[in-house]
Amino acid sequence: MSYAIQVEHVYKTFKGGVKALNDVSLEVKEQSVFGLLGPNGAGKTTLVRVLTTILRPDSGSAKILGYDVAEHGDTVRRLFGLAGQYAAVDENLTGMENLIMIARLNHLSRQDAKKRSGELLERFELTDAATRVLKTYSGGMRRRLDLAAALVTTPPVLFLDEPTTGLDPKSRASLWQIIEELVRDGATVLLTTQYLEEADRLASEIAVVDHGRVIKRGSPSELKASLASTVLEIGFTSAEDAASAAKLLMSVQGRNLNILEGTVEIQVDEGPKTAVTVLRELDNAGLEPQTFVLREPSLDDVFLALTGHPGEGPTED
Repeated sequence: MSYAIQVEHVYKTFKGGVKALNDVSLEVKEQSVFGLLGPNGAGKTTLVRVLTTILRPDSGSAKILGYDVAEHGDTVRRLFGLAGQYAAVDENLTGMENLIMIARLNHLSRQDAKKRSGELLERFELTDAATRVLKTYSGGMRRRLDLAAALVTTPPVLFLDEPTTGLDPKSRASLWQIIEELVRDGATVLLTTQYLEEADRLASEIAVVDHGRVIKRGSPSELKASLASTVLEIGFTSAEDAASAAKLLMSVQGRNLNILEGTVEIQVDEGPKTAVTVLRELDNAGLEPQTFVLREPSLDDVFLALTGHPGEGPTED
């Protein structure tokens, strides 16, 4: 099996003794999307910076297509594209000018730089905005241009560090489609994200990272199956009723309980049997649910079970 990315026992500690990476190991298959999932401060971005030669690991090794990132930095930098959390483009230049500038920095001739920039603008549906300065672009357009910039040299490996943060659902779905097309064309993508829906949709394998460590790894279906339980989701008309119900439910049977406004979610064994018990207990306590759903686990439930808090869901601008 061929791996595009290999990380073995990587450590990175910052000033103050903060262990950003604490014995991280993982492999990413060629022509796949690998999801790196975790809360803010988990170490996702630090790992991307190590892999893209921005940071040097304290110990351990990291390789891109067989080249060690610490020993062969110049070679490695020609093998990947990077789209970070914030657009790495100049808002005072036009879309075309931004791409030409990046192409020229990558030693393309003037003619080839213009040709490649035109191809990317067309692929990312930005041709009509090619001569507009970036400050007039919407958030979704900026992110598409940032991704286009990462593809100027047609790299075989692409690092996307929370690429859809802050985008509306339509723009997010558009970028998802582009990422899927890139993988079909032969690219390998390492995607860091807090959006569980994004990881579930795109990644064939996921590593959940927390406090600088990989705490769980597998395909989305494997991670969800690992809970070996169902989820009871009960909605109430008020947050006060939800809090009272949560206290009651923990005494009945359950684990990894989460309250979001007026909704209580709790993992339970023997779902149907437990649901009947819960309904009886709620009725005895005078608590009337507005909604009552028993469902299979989601990646959000996995995240809650592993990290102790829910992941972040999509938000609109």
